[in-house]
Amino acid sequence: MSLDVAGAIKALQIELGIPAEYGQAPLLAVYSECAETIEVGPNIVGKVQRLDPSTAVAWQQMTAAAVDDGINLLLISGYRSYEYQAELIRKKIKAGQSIQDILTVNVAPGYSQHHTGHAIDIATPGSKPLQEAFEQSDAFAWLTEHASQFGFSLSYPRDNPCGLTYEPWHWYRGQ
Repeated sequence: MSLDVAGAIKALQIELGIPAEYGQAPLLAVYSECAETIEVGPNIVGKVQRLDPSTAVAWQQMTAAAVDDGINLLLISGYRSYEYQAELIRKKIKAGQSIQDILTVNVAPGYSQHHTGHAIDIATPGSKPLQEAFEQSDAFAWLTEHASQFGFSLSYPRDNPCGLTYEPWHWYRGQ
């Protein structure tokens, strides 16, 4: 990671009131922003999403395979810049949430797998987005069985070593 990138991340963390020791215990990986993204269509609220080109292909292949099995996978979010991640946190701070509470659900800029363009948040019809209840859906069962065939894995299972909230909707395509 370049000094410019590290400086930008640090500046955002200071602005947001993120503790200086954040990401050290538990140790969190730092992710660079994706150099190239392509559009993969709108998410569930109509906002066009972007992914790394290879992840976009894998996402399209995985959604097609799911449809063949009667499962409808919907994209909630894909690529996020450092600034977009910071804006998510700013909105929650303005809504009155504490930075400590926010950081159990949203990681600080620089620490999100979404920066890479290889992470996706997934929903399915009939299941409220970004809720733990997604694990009860046929889509989650299908992902658990088949996502690895497309290079995706569940990033934040229960009691994950990152100390983050369980996110059955968040899948990452490791490189």
